[in-house]
This record gives sequence, C-alpha cells and structure tokens, in this order.
Amino acid sequence: MAKLRVGLAQIGAVLGDVERNLESHLRMISEAKAQHIELLCFPELSLTGYLLKDLAQDVALSVEDNNALLQPLIAASQDLDLLVGFPERDRRHRFYISAAYLSRGEIVHTHRKVYLPTYGMFEEGRYFAPGSQLRAFDTRLGRVGVLICEDFWHMSSAYSLWLDGADILLFVSASPGRGLSPEAALGSSLSVEMINQTYATFLTNFVLHCNRVGFEDGLNFWGGSTIFGPDGKLIARAPYFEEYLLTADLDLGSLRRVRVQLPLLRDERAGLLAQEMARMAHTGSCATP
Repeated sequence: MAKLRVGLAQIGAVLGDVERNLESHLRMISEAKAQHIELLCFPELSLTGYLLKDLAQDVALSVEDNNALLQPLIAASQDLDLLVGFPERDRRHRFYISAAYLSRGEIVHTHRKVYLPTYGMFEEGRYFAPGSQLRAFDTRLGRVGVLICEDFWHMSSAYSLWLDGADILLFVSASPGRGLSPEAALGSSLSVEMINQTYATFLTNFVLHCNRVGFEDGLNFWGGSTIFGPDGKLIARAPYFEEYLLTADLDLGSLRRVRVQLPLLRDERAGLLAQEMARMAHTGSCATP
C-alpha cells in the first residue's frame, strides 16, 4: 500500500528578517530529512512574517529572477518536496502573498493568494494584489492544490482544486487567535478545524493545514496545525502556541477505498454547475463585482 510521509513545520517568523527566517527553515528541513519526510509545508509568509504593511516591497522575492534567497530552499528540495510562503514581486512591481511548491531543485508551482481580507484587523488589500488563478498541479507525490488562509474560507476555492484533480489539499495560514469557545482554546481555531474537516469529508481528499505560531504587534498566532484524511477523520494535530514539526504517514490507498464507498467525485456535475453559474452571472443574481 502506497504511503506518503508528510510534515507540517509549525514555526514562527521574525518580521522582515528573511535571512534569519531562512535559517529556521533550513533547521526544520534538516530535522524533517532525519525523519524521512517526503513533503514538508511551512506557514503563510513563513520567510518574512505576516504584518509587513509597507515593508512588503522591501522583502518581496521574485520567482522569475532566480532570487538568491530562495536558492538554498530550491537546493534542499532535491531531497524532499517543500511548500514555503513569502511576499512575491512580479516584473511590473505588483506584490502578492504567495506560496511556492519546490521539488527536485525546481519551482513546480506558485500560488498567489486570491482572497485578501481587508476588514477588522486585516489590511491585506491595501498592500497586496489578489491572485487570479486556482490550479491544481502534478508532483512526484500526486496531484496537489494549494490555498492560503482566507482562500479556504471560500468554498469555491477548495471545490475548484478538487474538480481540477487535486487529491491532496495544502492549506497554509498565519491565523491569529480571536474569540473564545467552550469547545476549544480559541473560537477561530475551532472554526478553521471545522472547515478543514468539512473539506476532507465532502471532497474525499487529504487536507493538510499548517498554521504559524508566535507574536507580532500584539497578535498571537495559535498554531494547531492539523491533517485530515479523505474520510474526514483527524490523522494528526499539533499543539497550540508552540513551534512543532507535525508528522504523519498518509495511506494513499484510502483515497480509493473512500471514493468507492462514497462516490461524490464520480457523481459530481461540473457542467451543470458551470451552466447555472453562467446563468446567474448573466442575470446578475450572483455576487459578482
């Protein structure tokens, strides 16, 4: 039976200090290699920290210009696949919240965060441009989809990746703690875990969520990274509020078993959905700008 050993590097970040954060990545990669991990995920904006604001333009990296700060991570991906987070600069000086999938010494795919929260404590839309694509992609480990934080609060994002063939969904976030709940330490953590489990259940996919820890300007990032299987059952959970390397062995054969018992993917009618979405867009009855 095919197995895949994965790891979620639940780390903090020093705001704006890319070189110091890179050292943290390389240390965690070394530990992951010792544990024979094949895929290691880091949180949202793991190389720079989250509350960048105007600092984003100074620390943003380019995936098009062979950026030197990414080279040690690209080299490390010869031994294990990596997902790392950073602010990205394109050639026309637009900035994005991005996550790059690295494998066998190459950048296989870069996802730019599509949904930028600009409400309450969040100001992402003031400093970053939104991404414009939701694409699954092939890796040596299987077909994968990546979402960043607010992306997975929109059901259409995970659903689109599922329709595009993703069997493993990688969610990364810098989610600060908000609210209290009788069931969990934080209301925000309970909501995120419920979303992850729901997607795993209804999409019959593996869902890996890596959240950061630490403090920035009074915000406390809670960690609590999780891995759910395609039956919706929790496989592994990291502790709250501390750096941690969460590991798990995924039984890839469970995808077949679950989908035979619950053939949601087989019976999905994407064409019907496209037809009805086009109708609503034409009549103005759906939420379009």
